[in-house]
Amino acid sequence: MLNWALTFLVIALLAALFGFGGIASTAAGFAQVCFFVFLVLFLVSTVAHVLRRR
Repeated sequence: MLNWALTFLVIALLAALFGFGGIASTAAGFAQVCFFVFLVLFLVSTVAHVLRRR
């Protein structure tokens, strides 16, 4: 999941560099969504691991 977020971030940066505003904003939006999904899944996994340990 994090790989997808990084891929969309790179696409957004390259598109912004070449002046394609619509593509850059769309790719940046996908990267942001993927990052937050990854963050939530990481937190849930960490909490589950701590609770299972007890």
